[in-house]
Order: sequence, then C-alpha cells, then structure tokens
Amino acid sequence: MPKSKHFQHGGDLDTIQEKYGIDRNELIDFSGNINPLGISPRVKKELSSHLDLIATYPDIKYTALRRSIAAYTKADMDHIIVGNGSTELISLMIHLLKPKKALIIGPTYSEYEREIFLSGGSSHYYRLQEEVDFKLDISDLLLHLKDELDLLVLCNPNNPTSTAITREDLRIILDCCKERDIFVMIDETYVEFAEKMDELTAIPLASSYNNILVLRGISKFYAAPGLRLGYGICGNEELLGRIQALKNPWTINILASFAGEVMFQDEAYYMATRELIAKERNRIYKELGSWSSIKVYHPTANFVLFKLLNKEITSSMIFEKLIPQKILIRDASSFPFLNERFLRFCFLLPEQNTALLKALKKSIFTL
Repeated sequence: MPKSKHFQHGGDLDTIQEKYGIDRNELIDFSGNINPLGISPRVKKELSSHLDLIATYPDIKYTALRRSIAAYTKADMDHIIVGNGSTELISLMIHLLKPKKALIIGPTYSEYEREIFLSGGSSHYYRLQEEVDFKLDISDLLLHLKDELDLLVLCNPNNPTSTAITREDLRIILDCCKERDIFVMIDETYVEFAEKMDELTAIPLASSYNNILVLRGISKFYAAPGLRLGYGICGNEELLGRIQALKNPWTINILASFAGEVMFQDEAYYMATRELIAKERNRIYKELGSWSSIKVYHPTANFVLFKLLNKEITSSMIFEKLIPQKILIRDASSFPFLNERFLRFCFLLPEQNTALLKALKKSIFTL
C-alpha cells in the first residue's frame, strides 16, 4: 500500500494565518470546496428565529430530519441514518465491519484510510491512471475485486480528481462485489454539484442491494461544515440497526437537526448553486484548457485538478506565490499517487474565479 505523506484535509486557515501573518478572514479560500453562495438564506432566517430550540433535546430518532432527507433524496425514510457529519458514519461503518482488507479507489480523501487503519485493517489502493485522465477502468477494477476483500471504498465524484462513475457502472461493480461478499461504501459528498447528478447517484440502488452504504453531508453543497450533519442511505435494515445501536444518541445537536429539515426544502438555493457551479465550471475548464503550460482534467464536481507541465515549477512554488495575494488553493501533492506538480482549486463567485485565473496564470508563466 502506498503511504500518504500524512492524513490531512484542505487548507488550514489558522495555520496559514500564523505562518504568513495574514488574517484568515482576508484569505480567499479556493481549497475548501465549499459552496460560494454561503448558507441558505432560508436556513439563516429560520435558525435565527428558532434559537429557543437550544433549551430542548433533539428527537432521538430524528424523525422530521429523516423525513426531510427522504423527500430530498427520494429514498425510503427507513433506510436513512444521520450522524455528526459523514465522517462519524464513515467511522461507525468501518469500526462495525472491521475490514481486514479494504480496497480504496484513489487518489482520494484520506479519512477512509485513516479509519480503516484505526479499526485494525489494512488499506490497498486501486490506482486511477493519469494516462487516462484518472477515469475508472471498470473492467480492470473487476479483476482486482478478490474474495479476500471485505470493503470497497469510492468517492463519487472523486476528490481530488473530480472524475465520476455512472450509476450503470456502479451497478456492475455492486453485482461483482455482492458475489464476493464485499461491502461497498460510496461517498457522494460532491454529487449535488454534478451537472448529470441523476446519472451518477447510487441512492436508487440502495433499496436493491444489501451491500451498499451511500454517504452525503451538508458541509460542501450547503456550505455548513460547522453544523456537522451527515447522512447515510442503506437498504440493509439489519445493518442500519447495528450502526444505530453502536452510535451515541444525540450526536446531532438540535439546531443542526432543525437546519437540516429546512435546508433540504430550499429549492431556490439548490437551483442557484447548481446553475452557478455549472457555468463557472465550464468557463474555467475552457480557460485552463487554453494554457499550454498545464494539463487540466475534466471536472465533474465543483473543483478542478491540474498538473504543471514545466518540471522546474512545483505546486508548492505556486502555492507560495499566491498566498501573499491572499489566495489559497490546494497543493495536491499530499494525495496518494499525486506528485509535487498537481494542484486543485474549487469554483467560487465569478469575480473571485476571474481574479484567481489572472493570478494563477501570471504565477505559472513568470516563475
């Protein structure tokens, strides 16, 4: 198994502030992959007028919240479990399954490997190939799904490559895994940003397969990482019961639960986000594709990965060049299989994206 340099997430604004002496509030953060529209206006309004909820305990079954999620995802309410961010559900599932051997499709988010390690298991990577723009080769993957595997983990769309797998291909993977008694965990953190979301999401498959857990959260699309609300959809009710028994009660606070009920009904915010990201994604991909000095990979989510072609320039050099301009992007070299020439950034508001493109182009061409 390749060793990642260390388990880490995106830009740590406090560390950046301390190291570079720049107020974190002045930084334009292109590293966090968070919706640039901010919190849903409807959620802001409703939360501010319901602060008295703090004086009450949440419903231990989170019935209203799960009903709202069911309407939003068109999933069976009995197949929904909620948690303190999708991270809690990832941890609970892995510690329940205790996989001795897991296969992770990567490069990807480090938390999967970390939780498998903490549960006493070993992680192995199925490597997405740079030569085919990090697109998954389904036929080749199937050859690697051996009986000794207990768990397959994939992020769809994937972070940091922004590539995606269609639901029809997911069905092929699930069928193969079912034959070999391999459980499949699919992280759909970024699926709502995808233009063809309905062709990607695995939620419709959850009622037909007992070896799948689909995970989502509100940190990225709904710009609410501080609320720590995630949810999972699984058609295996016996397994859901075991997770529920393992999980502590009230891990979601009352305000997060209430906000979840409200935000999933804010259709205007949902549509505005999807329209903004689709427009900026197309514009930025086209612009980056015209630069001879980089290789850009086609994005599906709300962020894009690119590679510096000049071997004399590294991702850390570009990162350092942008910081004094109060622009923060992600040096992607810490992801497995990616080296010091890969960078990733998310799409913010049009004027911010334009400023980044201008600064980025100047940095690359003047180094």
